[in-house]
Amino acid sequence: MSATLRSLLEMPVRTQAARSFEFVEGWGMSAGGAARVLRPANLEELRALLARARSQRSPLALRGTGCSYGDASLPVGAEVLDLSRMNRLLDFDKTRGRASCEPGVTVEALWRAILPEGWWPRVVPGTMFPTLGGAAAMNIHGKNNFEVGTIGDAILEFDLLLANGELRTASREQESDLFHAAIGGFGMLGVFTRLVLETKKVHSGDVEVRAVRARDLAFALEYLEEQRERCDYLVAWIDAFARGRALGRGLIHEARYLEPGEDSRAQETLQLAHQDLPAAVMGVPKSEAWRALRLLNNDAGMRALNAFKYHSSALEVWRGPYRQAHAAFAFLLDYVPNWKFAYGREGRRGLIQYQAFAPRAAAHELYREILERSQRAGIVPYLGVLKRHRPDPFLLTHALDGYSLALDFKVAPETRAQLWKHCEALSERVIDAGGRFYFAKDSTLTPAQAQRMFPADKLARFRALKRELDPENVFQTGLSRRLFGDFRER
Repeated sequence: MSATLRSLLEMPVRTQAARSFEFVEGWGMSAGGAARVLRPANLEELRALLARARSQRSPLALRGTGCSYGDASLPVGAEVLDLSRMNRLLDFDKTRGRASCEPGVTVEALWRAILPEGWWPRVVPGTMFPTLGGAAAMNIHGKNNFEVGTIGDAILEFDLLLANGELRTASREQESDLFHAAIGGFGMLGVFTRLVLETKKVHSGDVEVRAVRARDLAFALEYLEEQRERCDYLVAWIDAFARGRALGRGLIHEARYLEPGEDSRAQETLQLAHQDLPAAVMGVPKSEAWRALRLLNNDAGMRALNAFKYHSSALEVWRGPYRQAHAAFAFLLDYVPNWKFAYGREGRRGLIQYQAFAPRAAAHELYREILERSQRAGIVPYLGVLKRHRPDPFLLTHALDGYSLALDFKVAPETRAQLWKHCEALSERVIDAGGRFYFAKDSTLTPAQAQRMFPADKLARFRALKRELDPENVFQTGLSRRLFGDFRER
C-alpha cells in the first residue's frame, strides 16, 4: 500500500461543524452572494444541521468545492451546506480497483491515492478539483464519455442521507429508482455520504497522445465519429472566431492507454512526481499567468490567440504520437491556476460556459448555426470544445447519442442582458433539435426550456421522488428555483 493511500485512509475525522458567513459564487464568477456556510465533518454533525434546517424551515444548498460554473451550488436562502470537510478515502480495494469515499474527497485526492497502485479514475472532468459528491450530483463526464459513459456509470453504490436524517443505501439492484435519480439529481434528493466507485486498471502513468488538425466543423465531427472505436479519449478544441469555409476549424487530441509492458519506465511514470503539472507556462510562473492572459481577454486578443493556436498546431501534428502523463492530458484547465480571473472579477464579470448537447444527426447543422449566430451578434465565445457522448440510464441526464459543444462566453455588466437573451434563443434551437444541457454548466436556461428538455414521464418520476424524500423542500439551490420552482408543485 502506498504512503499516500495509507495517509488518506488514516486521516482523522474532524469533530466540529464549522460555520462562517462569506461570499459564495459560482465558478464562473458571474453569480454569487453572501451566505452562511456550514461545514460538517462527520455524519453526526450533518444530521444535526439537517434537523436544524427542518425545524427552522431554512433551505440548504449543497456544495463541494464550487466548481459548477453557474448557480448550481448557490443558496436560495442564506445557508450553504459545504461537504468538503467530509473528505476521507474510506477504503480502496487494489485488487478490484474499488474506492469507497466520503463526498468531500476530490478527484485529485482520489487519483493521487490510487495511481501508484496502478489505477486511475474511470471518469474525470477537465479539472481535478471537484469533489466526488458534487461529481455524482452533476453526473460529470470526461473526454472518454463516448467509451465509458458518465461518472454515474462508474458508481457501484452510495449512501444518501435524506432531509429527515434517514440513511439509505442505493445501487443498480437495491433502491434502483433512487440510484438513477440521485446521480445527476443536482443535490435535490439528499446528501451523498459515501460513494463506491469502480476505477480503471492502468499499466503506465502515461497515455499516448496524437494531434490532428481539423480544417472545419464537419471534419472534426466526422473524425470524432470514425475514430471512437480505436481511441480511449477524444476531444477537439474549436476556434469559434473562424468563419466561412474554415468555420469550426480546430485541433483534435486523441489518446490511448498503454498496454502491459509497453512502458519500460512504468514504475517511474506511475509515481506522483511524474504527474506534477509544469511550474511555469511559456516561462511565466503559473500563479501569475492569468495576468498575462488578461491582456488578451478581449475580442481582438482572443481572435489572435485562437488563430495562433490553430496555425502553430502544425508543429504538434508534425511531431506525431507522443506520451503525456495522465494528469497533464486530463486536467488541461489546471495548467494556469485561476485562469478565470483573466475574465475580470468585479461587478458581476466573469464567464459562463454554454454547453449544448446535440443528437448525432442534428449536430453539424445546429453547431454551425450556433457559431454563425454568435459571430453575427458580435458575441463570440473565447473557447470552444467538442466531445462525443453516449446515453446513460439516469433520470435527469444530459447524456445522449451525439455530441456536445462547450463555449466560454465573457460576461460583463454592459453586455450581460444581451448575452442571456442570445443564449436563450440558441437554447430554443437546441431543444427543438432534441438537444440537452448540463446542470454543472448552465446559467441561462428558462423554466419552460427545462421542462421541454426532459421526457415528461422522467421529470414526473423525479418530482414524485422529491415530494416523497424531501417533502419540506429542504434542499434548494439557485438553479433548482430558477428552473423548477418548488418541486412539490405538480
